[in-house]
Order: sequence, then structure tokens, then C-alpha cells
Amino acid sequence: MKAKLILEDGTVFEGSSFGFPFSTAGEVVFNTGMVGYPESLTDPSYAGQILCLTYPLIGNYGVPSKILENQLIKNFESHKIQVQGLIVQDYSEGYSHHSASKSLSEWLTEEKIPAITGIDIRALTKILREKGAMLGKIIIKNKDVDFYDPNKENLVEDVSIHKPVTYGEKSGKKILLVDCGVKNNIIHEFLKRDVQIIRVPWDFDFFDEKFEHKNFDGLFISNGPGDPKMCKETIANIKKTIEKEIPIFGICLGNQLLALAAGADTYKLKYGHRSQNQPCYIVGKKKCFITSQNHGFAIKEATLPPNWEVWMKNANDDTVEGIRHKHKPFFSVQFHPESNPGPVDTNYLFDRFLELLK
Repeated sequence: MKAKLILEDGTVFEGSSFGFPFSTAGEVVFNTGMVGYPESLTDPSYAGQILCLTYPLIGNYGVPSKILENQLIKNFESHKIQVQGLIVQDYSEGYSHHSASKSLSEWLTEEKIPAITGIDIRALTKILREKGAMLGKIIIKNKDVDFYDPNKENLVEDVSIHKPVTYGEKSGKKILLVDCGVKNNIIHEFLKRDVQIIRVPWDFDFFDEKFEHKNFDGLFISNGPGDPKMCKETIANIKKTIEKEIPIFGICLGNQLLALAAGADTYKLKYGHRSQNQPCYIVGKKKCFITSQNHGFAIKEATLPPNWEVWMKNANDDTVEGIRHKHKPFFSVQFHPESNPGPVDTNYLFDRFLELLK
């Protein structure tokens, strides 16, 4: 079935449909990872976006079965595919892997996600790198749709849970996790360390006297999609946590939200960082990590208040990759130390956070 990708600048790519036969629109972004499409497609940080995978061959190891662990799907990052659509150069219908239960096409069709194959991914990626991430639409069966800008909406509200959920044993330290679109593997990493996780909605008032878990040991702010400035309620709650000097750890969107709560500013990157090989270094030290990333916004370094400092930077473009308070137990990183997919160089940050808990 013929399909088209149309960018907002008028560029048209022609290909074939291999997902759900329905037209869609969103922000077109690219990911340079060679593996990990089941994890990427289910990452809530991709909500509202049409994902272009730059590795040319996609689908060759199929899609694994859904296996529950700790009330969460083990092999995926959330309960469903989060992207608006998928773009690949060469889709492999024939798959082979011991854990595969279906093809990528079957999975996309089941979850009603459009996908297109057979277009020049290199040419598309060059456009996005030179002009920046832009709006686009996948047109199938000549059924046109309007362009859709997800950054004008509070996407976090769509991907967050609606009521608190508890994981783990009560005997461990109690971490309150603000769900802005958290990846399942972040929760798994905490549970490996014998802590109790209280997962709450993005706008939940966790200092309410009626909330049974208001006396928690540490606050974790998760990853998520969209513009961090949309999350005003989250920022207000983080400010309260800072005032009470409760240890705080943020990842990805959580890094930006902590910065905003501290009084700094954020901005939209030209085309973002979405890959599994982003080099990040500790400022002032000869120490570099290879990290997994998925974000389109960053912190404005010059706006950080005096008591805060840039902890890590991206070795490619020197954007802020981590911040911390100079004296108090607050820190966050822009990359994903839980990896999945990607390197585990920075997995130790979960342990560092637990060491800060009272």
C-alpha cells in the first residue's frame, strides 16, 4: 500500500505502509540507535512524535511477548506504543529471535500505529539536522490530515498515571516517584535496590495531609514528553520539596523540571538528542560516559542560580547534561542511566541517590 511522508516545509517522501493503514501527524524526530525499537516505541517521552529510525534495517528480531514483572511489562517501557507513527528505510518482515512472538508490522497494526518504509532515511535525517525537528504527516490511502504540533499541549498529562500506585516492600526506603511518563525500567532499577516506590500522577500534591505516604525519604522526577514549562503543578511541588531539603533525583524531563523549580530556564533544542551513544563528561574532570538519551529540550546554563552548578555536559555540543546543588542533596541528569536500550555506564547514579536518603 502506497504511503507518503509530508514535512511542513513541503518536502515529500514516497514509500509503502507496513503498519496500521491510517493517516497521522506529529513532530518528526530521528533516533540513531541500532537496536531497541520495542523499548523506543513504548517510551512515553516519544508521545506526539513521528519517529524516524536511522539504522537502515528494522524489524529483523521481531517483537517480544509481554511478560509482567513487579506489576509492569518487563520487555517494554510502558503498556502501549507511544509514538504517532514510525518511519524506517528497510522493514524486515521476516524476523528471528528466541523471545519474538510477532512481527513489528503485526504489533503496529494491533496498536493502530501507522508506519512507512522504503524512503531515503539519510536524506530525511539531513533535513532534520539542518532545519531542525519539524512537523510532518504520514498520508495513507490519500486521506489527508492537518499538521499537529504536540509541543503546544501538555503531553505529560496524557502519559502519566491517574492515581497513586505502590511497588516494593514497605521495609525499604520510601521513594516518591513523580510520573511524567516514567519508563518501566527506571522503576525496575529502584526495585532491584530493595526500596519502596510510591508512583504518583504528575500534578499530585504529595504534601497533602491526607496522603498516607507524605513522609517519604526521597523524591524522584521521571522522564517524559514535551515542553517542561507545561508542568506548572509539578514544578510547584518540586519547589516545596527543595524547601524541605528532601533528597531529589531527576532524569531527562526531571532534569529540566528540577532546573525550573530552582529558578533556571529551559529551551528547545534544534533536533534533540535521541540515541544510545551520546558522550557526556563531568565538568572539570577527565571522565566521560556513553549514555542513552531521548529529549528535545535542555537547560540554559547561564540561568542557573548561584547555589547550583552544571555537573555534566554533552561532549558533542556542550549542552547541559546534569546539574546539582552545591550544598544540598539535589541532582539530576539529562540522559538515561537506566539505559534499556543502551550502555550502563551511569547506572551507579541510582546508588548515589539512595546514599543521600536519610
